[in-house]
Amino acid sequence: MSKVTSSTLLKFKKEGKKFTALTAYDASFAGAFDSEGIDVLLVGDSMGMVLQGHDDTLPVTVADIAYHTTCVRRGINRALLIADMPFMSYSTAEQTMQNAAILMQAGANMVKVEGGHWLLESVKMLTERGIPVCAHLGLTPQSVHVFGGFKVQGRDADNAQRILDEAKALQAAGAQLLVLECIPATLAKTITEALSIPVIGIGAGADTDGQILVMHDVLGISSGYIPRFSKNYLKQTGEIRSAIRAYIDEVADGSFPAEEHIFN
Repeated sequence: MSKVTSSTLLKFKKEGKKFTALTAYDASFAGAFDSEGIDVLLVGDSMGMVLQGHDDTLPVTVADIAYHTTCVRRGINRALLIADMPFMSYSTAEQTMQNAAILMQAGANMVKVEGGHWLLESVKMLTERGIPVCAHLGLTPQSVHVFGGFKVQGRDADNAQRILDEAKALQAAGAQLLVLECIPATLAKTITEALSIPVIGIGAGADTDGQILVMHDVLGISSGYIPRFSKNYLKQTGEIRSAIRAYIDEVADGSFPAEEHIFN
């Protein structure tokens, strides 16, 4: 089975083929997800909440992400591996280059950064230096205290236009993928159709090119609660590999996300 690259995902977008992504933090789960056909794995700073027990993602360090990236890399053969750039690891140009290099050397195929116009120069510098970038707009969890909580973004016309403009600008700066989190489904559809790069949604409706979920939510083992936009596939199937296959199948046939997972 050939390796998934950014070119593969671009081909999927052009063909209208939906693809799936999951977070992963170790070799064993990553290997299971990879062998069942998950296209993209993300070593997310979500580990701050689901692994480390924090209330948000802010305490996660570059060393944390790098360690778990090396673990996931050892478990996979096919999936594209993205590593999150954690809070304040890309606030200056020099810091961005150094920390992105650490994550790529740990085994990532791409790094993910949260933010809009202020990131354009960094995205351009990274791509010019051979480091592919996945951008992230909408609810950006590292900005939780600016937003006043984990809230849906882009519900009013001005903010919706800002997110669309930033998506186009990030693509022009060189971003090869875009994650949209917790925005209205109609806005996500507009952005997906406006961009030539693949768009991955989480809480962004069914019209994005791909979907991503946190593995702990998919398997029903998140502490606290499972977000509205997610689904416990283990409860539905009773077995981990079957749960992953069900997730892949439902994204492919358009039955996930359903109306109850969507923000309007």
